[in-house]
Amino acid sequence: MTKREAMTLVGLVTLLCVVFLLSLVLGSTAISLHRVLMALLGTPSDGTSAIVVRTIRLPRSVTAMLAGASLGIAGLQMQTLFRNPLADPFALGISSGASLGVALVVLSSGYGAAAAFGSATGIRGDALITAAAIVGAALVLGLVLIVSSRIVNPTTVLILGLMFGYAVSAVVTVLVGASQPERLAQWAQWGFGSFSGVTWQRLQLFGPLTFFGVLIAAATTKQLNALLLGESYARSMGLAVRRARLLTMLSASVLGAVVTAFCGPISFLGIAVPHVCRGLLSTSDHRVLVPAVVLMGSAGALFAEIVSLLPGSAGVLPLNAVTSLMGAPVVVAVLLRSRRGVVVG
Repeated sequence: MTKREAMTLVGLVTLLCVVFLLSLVLGSTAISLHRVLMALLGTPSDGTSAIVVRTIRLPRSVTAMLAGASLGIAGLQMQTLFRNPLADPFALGISSGASLGVALVVLSSGYGAAAAFGSATGIRGDALITAAAIVGAALVLGLVLIVSSRIVNPTTVLILGLMFGYAVSAVVTVLVGASQPERLAQWAQWGFGSFSGVTWQRLQLFGPLTFFGVLIAAATTKQLNALLLGESYARSMGLAVRRARLLTMLSASVLGAVVTAFCGPISFLGIAVPHVCRGLLSTSDHRVLVPAVVLMGSAGALFAEIVSLLPGSAGVLPLNAVTSLMGAPVVVAVLLRSRRGVVVG
């Protein structure tokens, strides 16, 4: 690791710590840093402030960090695998599959497959929406993996994933058009994206899923470095390319599916964060990029959460709108600087 890379990682750790504390201080009502630290340390403090920090803001911030890290590293995997700067964790239609599951629950008026699924599992409310999103994403992912196992060209796999996503989105559009107006509000609320819906209880599932997913992705850095130089080179190095490709797609898609199920579709973080880290580090070595993307993804998600809460008591901004405004300029800059526009370097 060079001196520049080490300093950059230290800077990202510092940035993450600062943004994390800001996310606990800022909100509909500002809480002083002193009271926040007392609440985190468990020392006697103002009861109301401690409750707000521990039960509302802390799980929300932890969720944002896990989601940002997951989307960032999944985006890095997909961009490396498909050698495309616009690839993201949802490129294979995972987000559309999760949206279909949620649409069946929210827009189905409580009958059919959604009602049967809820009755059979005993799951209700937000947990039912999360479970349906996971099932929908898993079905689309399974279909993509079955098809991709018979296709050699990764670009063809990417195009097929996009087509599956468009087809599933068309079904969702039909459900939206046929649904009752009062049910569209809940559907739209999920589509805005939010880190606030994950409580400590739900974090007991969300946390381990994302944490182990990131660890598995981090363990594939050598494979990603080999794939970055082309499949022919990877084969010459003894890498089982097809197996590595399937493992990478599975890892990235599962991370994207879990985040979408619990937090809604969070756009642009998975695309923009890897590009920002490449620019800061001036390298494509995944041994350095992976920890940088985890740190930057966590900080970016926390910053987006803070911006979404800026209106304070007047309401919140849609999280997806904030991440789009943050990520779109980055992608535009990458495309303008790219000489060929399709190769990640």
